[in-house]
Amino acid sequence: MSLDRFYPIFDSTDWLKRLLPLGIKLVQLRIKNVDEDTARREIRLGRDLCREAGCTLVVNDYWQIAIEEKCEWVHLGQEDLDAADVAAIRKAGIKLGLSTHDRAELDRAMALSPDYVALGPVYPTILKKMKWHEQGVDKLTKWKSLIGDTPLIAIGGMSIERAAGAYEAGADVVAAVTDITLNADPEGRVRDWIKATR
Repeated sequence: MSLDRFYPIFDSTDWLKRLLPLGIKLVQLRIKNVDEDTARREIRLGRDLCREAGCTLVVNDYWQIAIEEKCEWVHLGQEDLDAADVAAIRKAGIKLGLSTHDRAELDRAMALSPDYVALGPVYPTILKKMKWHEQGVDKLTKWKSLIGDTPLIAIGGMSIERAAGAYEAGADVVAAVTDITLNADPEGRVRDWIKATR
């Protein structure tokens, strides 16, 4: 399975409306701290916007809504995995991406035959407080040797300038969040990402 090498992550469909037309082909919608109705509205809109744009949408966390709204991908963190019904996700034909930070989490993830594994934070990140310090690019190489053909996503403090080193170390895909959303020119930054990764 081939995924686009550039994987932006946004917290609302406002970003999708604004940036999908630039040619994004893989995107995650990571909505936090909203009620279920709002989440469903956002996921449904995200699904429709992505279908229209020929973009793969990955829904973060909300696996039940993803099943009900016939989405194609779900991403789960380790804590979310505790409460998720992976069998139901698979039965619905949904592909699954999983976050990992250490070897125990990787072993747990690989036992579920994920469609991709994410490792992070590769670099220090300001996005969320984490108990893990930066993993470094060398760990990408180690992870890739352990997971073989499963796509490996590098996440955490990633920028265009750091992406080349991540790919070189074994990442198949690089995820970016604040490098785009906090940029003075998000559109220009997305264009630069696409140019650098295709």
